[in-house]
Parts: sequence; C-alpha cells; structure tokens
Amino acid sequence: MTKTAWVFPGQGSQALGMGTDLLDIPTAKEKFAQAEAILGWSVSEICQNEEKLSQTLYTQPSLYVVESILADLTKERGHQPDLVAGHSLGEYIALYVAGVFEWSAGLKLVKRRAELMDSAAGGMMAAMMNFDREQLETVISQTPDVVLANDNSPAQVVISGTPEAVQTVMSQVKAKRAVPLKVSGAFHSHLMNTAAVEFQEILETVEFQQATVPVLSNVEPVPAVDATILKQRLSQQMTGSVRWREISLTLPTNGVEKVVEIGPGNVLTGLIKRTTANLILKNIRNATELLN
Repeated sequence: MTKTAWVFPGQGSQALGMGTDLLDIPTAKEKFAQAEAILGWSVSEICQNEEKLSQTLYTQPSLYVVESILADLTKERGHQPDLVAGHSLGEYIALYVAGVFEWSAGLKLVKRRAELMDSAAGGMMAAMMNFDREQLETVISQTPDVVLANDNSPAQVVISGTPEAVQTVMSQVKAKRAVPLKVSGAFHSHLMNTAAVEFQEILETVEFQQATVPVLSNVEPVPAVDATILKQRLSQQMTGSVRWREISLTLPTNGVEKVVEIGPGNVLTGLIKRTTANLILKNIRNATELLN
C-alpha cells in the first residue's frame, strides 16, 4: 500500500464558487446547514461573493467547511490518510480529519480565530520570491519587529511585522519579487500576541482527543498524535511561523510516497513539488475530482 499524506490549504485565492457543486450531496448539504447555524451566515452564498470571500472573517470558516466536507467524502469512498498536515488555517482541517476534535467544535474555533485575525491591525506581510536565504535570515535577525512568518519553499517565503520593519527587509534583501500582501495584520508574528491570548480562552474549552493518524503541525513539523502536544502546538500557531518547507521535507522521511491536497487551488502541491522530488501529487478541489 502506498503511504499517503493529506494536506489542507489555508488560502482562498482560488476559492470563488467553491463548494457549490457539493450542495447536491445530502451529507454535504447537512454540513452547510450546520455551519450556517453556527456562523449565522451561509457558506455557499459567501463562496459566490468575491468581495466578502476575500475577507479573513469569511474566508477561514468557508475553507474549513468546504475542505472538511471534501475530506469526509473522500473517506466515504474508502480512502484514509496515513499522515495529515495543513497550512495555517488548514491545520484545523487536518486535526478534524485526524479525529482530534468534533466538527462543530473545530468550526467554532475557526470562527473565533477569523474574528480575531480580521480585527488585527497595524501590521504588514510581504511575500518574497527567489531570494538569498542566508542574506534574508541575517537581515531579519538584525531587524526588530519582523519575522519569517511562512517558510513555504526554498524559493518562497512570507515575512511579517511592523510596516517599517517589513519595508526594511524588502529593501535590503535581493529578491526576484517582493510583494506586499493584502492582509489586515501581521499574522504569524509576535504582533498577534493579544489575539493569541484571547484565542487561548476558547481553545481551552475544546476537548482534544488522541489523533487517529500523525499530524505535522505548522510550528513543529514532527509527527504527533498526543492530544496535549497537538493542542499546545495549535496554541502557538497564531504567533508562530508556518514551517511548510520543513513539512514538505519531512514527508518522504516518514515514508510518504503520495500527497493529496484537499481544497481549492493547488498551492500546497506546487510548494511541495518545488521542495521535495519523487512524490505522487494529487488534488481534490471539488466534487468531480473526488477519488474513486
């Protein structure tokens, strides 16, 4: 049997219209109704509204609902992952799929996370492509109030911090491209400390179970199944770096031969392809791509 990892994206740039093809499936329709009762708004309607879907407040819960439904439908067809991981928000779907918390509890966590991140202000994030990593690490170490927020692949990272600090790094590090991101705050940095403390209050009310399959966490890409460890890692995620490059490198060392990305777009399979060779990569972006 081929050892398979399932990975879940946390970005929604290709998400317009996502999930609408799932409304004909009874179990999916039921989940959409449950989500509306928890959120107070319709995921399927938001997914057809580009302006609202681009807002953190709506993006994160919508991705959680659609990706978890696609994962459930994949399981219903007899498939199971041997390992799971998710990028930023995607870690919540990975934990749900691994049986760490109940679906509605996960959605309530995501709802609160989205509210806190949406209300964050005063920070900046920027993506950098094809840069000198050694130079980047040196400049970051010498510049207060900026961190490596997303270490996505050898050639792509996101930095996060105060606008001044981020601009300093962008001006001092040679890169093929450096693009400011349209976000409300400096996510995955120490500037999210206040939000992280508030989030901790709701996180402590959710019961975590031992994972049924190992989970690679963003802040610690070492497989774990222990509920206490997974909760502790998740509590660090809002202020910690997303170590996706290391997750990609960890997959083959854990015997993984095939990676299935479940969710809109193909961001994660693209990043993995640029980091780790010789893995079979598949995408399940919608109902028509569900594995038989």
